[in-house]
Amino acid sequence: MKVDGKHMRTIWLEPDGWSVGTIDQTALPHRFAMLRLASLDDAARAIKTMQVRGAPLIGAAAAYGICLALRADASDQSLERAYAVLLATRPTAINLKWALDEMVAAVRNQPREARVAAAYRRAAEICDEDVAINQTIGRNGLPLIEAIAARKSGEPVNVLTHCNAGWLATVDWGTATAPIYMAHDAGIPIHVWVDETRPRNQGASLTAWELGHHGVKHTVIADNTGGHLMQHGLVDIAIVGTDRVTAQGDVCNKIGTYLKALAAKDNGVPFYVALPSPTIDFTVSDGVAEIPIEQRGGEEQSTMTGRTADGRIETVRIVPDGSPVANYGFDVTPARLVTGLITERGVLDAASGALKAAFPERAGD
Repeated sequence: MKVDGKHMRTIWLEPDGWSVGTIDQTALPHRFAMLRLASLDDAARAIKTMQVRGAPLIGAAAAYGICLALRADASDQSLERAYAVLLATRPTAINLKWALDEMVAAVRNQPREARVAAAYRRAAEICDEDVAINQTIGRNGLPLIEAIAARKSGEPVNVLTHCNAGWLATVDWGTATAPIYMAHDAGIPIHVWVDETRPRNQGASLTAWELGHHGVKHTVIADNTGGHLMQHGLVDIAIVGTDRVTAQGDVCNKIGTYLKALAAKDNGVPFYVALPSPTIDFTVSDGVAEIPIEQRGGEEQSTMTGRTADGRIETVRIVPDGSPVANYGFDVTPARLVTGLITERGVLDAASGALKAAFPERAGD
């Protein structure tokens, strides 16, 4: 996608050919900063602290984390340690484990001297595959927006999204945003309601930032505003991303997604989830019972960071001293509330039969 007219991806190899560059997402929206990853520990820290975030991008960053570990030591012990360290960084997004398994499969049977080259080759492929998948997700989701635009006779299509499932969360294009960007680039009038997405404000800080830099009209709203907008006919379609989809179509996404799906169901608003196939976990059936929900540090909820009138970036506490904080990172939306899953193989019903038929090679794993 574009930042002020310049195309870029979220992750890349630096000119030295081995270290990894990425965008420091914790600095946005007030500062556009780059991050250089030069070791396994760098990669693990970036994922854990959410300098790198979004299920597909986490997978790509973890793949390069394996590369960096093998560059330092290409032994089996190093590979196993890198796998364990990276897997422990974020428990909910299944793309992380998928990418790590792909990397192990690519290098395990290689002679030690060939492992580094094989690892970098597979990591680059994972990044390119993510871009291609997200482009296809965009093409498959675009007709949903086109159909609404045709009915609205020139009025903007109002899309509601939650968290950040944009290109910042992937290598490029994004998942939920891919159809939005394609509609915008095709000249379709479109407007996005951007949930602020507390507690980390990925909507207000990241989605709004990238939409603005690409020229897409949008409005940031408080998380609890979506239901009101739906009641008044101001939302035509909701499109969100996901960190894990179960074999039966349950969707795990940023906390608050479930409430949006309930409001959409009550108001007859179609609720779609955009995802690449590595996000499907065919080993899990009941999302509510089986998906581990990450609980993060309370400071993400008890403090907020912003820019003051004189340009300083400050973090302030908004919760009384002594008040305990519970910070659940994700919730699960049951398949019955999902209108459809936008994948690289079409728009599917959120049901086990549809998922197995579309991805038989993964369902049989």
